[in-house]
Amino acid sequence: MTAGIEWQGKVGEVWAQQWRHTDRTLAAVNDALIAAAVSARPEDDALTRQILDLGCGAGATSLAIAEAFPDAQVLGIDLSPDLIDVARSRAVENPRCRFAVADAAHWEDPKWSPNLVVSRHGVMFFDDPVAAFAQRRRHSAPGASLLFSCFQDRGRNDWANLLDGTNVAIGAADAIPHVDSIPEVGPFAFANPDCVRQILSAAGWEDATATPLDVPFVVGAGADPVADALDYFRHIGPAARLLHLASESEREALDAHLQARLLDNVHAGEVRFTAAIWIWTARAPDTSE
Repeated sequence: MTAGIEWQGKVGEVWAQQWRHTDRTLAAVNDALIAAAVSARPEDDALTRQILDLGCGAGATSLAIAEAFPDAQVLGIDLSPDLIDVARSRAVENPRCRFAVADAAHWEDPKWSPNLVVSRHGVMFFDDPVAAFAQRRRHSAPGASLLFSCFQDRGRNDWANLLDGTNVAIGAADAIPHVDSIPEVGPFAFANPDCVRQILSAAGWEDATATPLDVPFVVGAGADPVADALDYFRHIGPAARLLHLASESEREALDAHLQARLLDNVHAGEVRFTAAIWIWTARAPDTSE
């Protein structure tokens, strides 16, 4: 479980330090989101005047969608001051992109009524997802589009299960829940599409549709892709949490097991897995009709 306070502190710091890693790992997810946004673009681009990026992290999605919608103003919000600092540094030459430290579950600005609300894996951490999505619907333009990605079930994402089946750190392993349904908070909280559809409906969003997609998940590259991937998993994801909770002797065994699993997944000079994700679309009621 990754709570908001963690994103404001140590977790946000680590992700800010690792932003190049995470951008590469989630690059295919980002591409899928942008492609979905472009395919749903209204005939009159002027209808997409304001875009809000929830849990924007280091700004990759905000910057990419600003490029895809050249007439739009893009605002990215995130709980982590460290990640927002990175995003701002990357957008210094793009005046249409701005970033703010804010809680997407509660944030509002009377001058900002987005026509498109987007998120790359940034909506699975709401303590009260119905209230959070209702807040976003209330403060969006009539008929606004909602577009976000999230992981499918953890069992379909091998990269998340690299340390499963080990005979060490049992207590630490138990501390990492296998999330199958709401209301558990975490990276796999939105794995169940029926639950997510109910959440969006209860929050007032209409026509919620989930599209399953398998995308490349590159965790290691460069001169030593295994070492690169090992560094990534030591800092981010279920393996990182397990390693953090383990004792020193357990950590050594887990580290060796992890390295062996990574070696098994080297393809064409990269450590690569497949991520099973959902691309969700929905829309706010058009009260102007």
